Amino acid sequence: MSQNEKRIYLLKTLLAEQQEYSSIEIPVSEQEQKMLLRALFNVRMPKSVSREFLEIQDAYLQEEIRQKGITDLADLKPVQDGLYLWQGDITTLRCDGIVNAANSGMTGCYIPNHRCIDNCIHSFAGVQLRLACGELMEKQRHPEPTGKAKITPAYNLPCRYVLHTVGPRRTHESFSFLLFKNQLFKNSKPVPKTLPDSC
Repeated sequence: MSQNEKRIYLLKTLLAEQQEYSSIEIPVSEQEQKMLLRALFNVRMPKSVSREFLEIQDAYLQEEIRQKGITDLADLKPVQDGLYLWQGDITTLRCDGIVNAANSGMTGCYIPNHRCIDNCIHSFAGVQLRLACGELMEKQRHPEPTGKAKITPAYNLPCRYVLHTVGPRRTHESFSFLLFKNQLFKNSKPVPKTLPDSC
């Protein structure tokens, strides 16, 4: 099955599964199909799917990530022992674990095609990640507090694990204090005045 055939299968299955979206027509263009698929992943509640769906989804997502290019931690040079600075697409990093800036619900960002890291990680890991997070939260029975974390398998991402943590809603001042407190960057440039918001 080609990537296009896998994508069409996934789209048809997700559209049929979610009654409110069943009248949406699959776009002709590949880019629009990819956007629709991601949007359907984003709005899907945590629930199980068929083994066939998972096999096709996993093959599709792993190939999409492979085509983006995987960065292996072993190929990077540390700035000091055990500390690496790297800028890139975190969903393509092969390492032990990545950190997800999660919301307190821990099941990912539900905004279709939102560009936050929570959305990206859940989109490329596959529907299993949201289900795993949902099961953890169902057992916990309360929102995840700021500063705590949960760990899950990474499923289709090249890393092994995803560490989901709820960070503080921050202002420029509180973020500057956090950097100072944790001494993450010695002799660094001043923290920028504008910082991106996470979900």
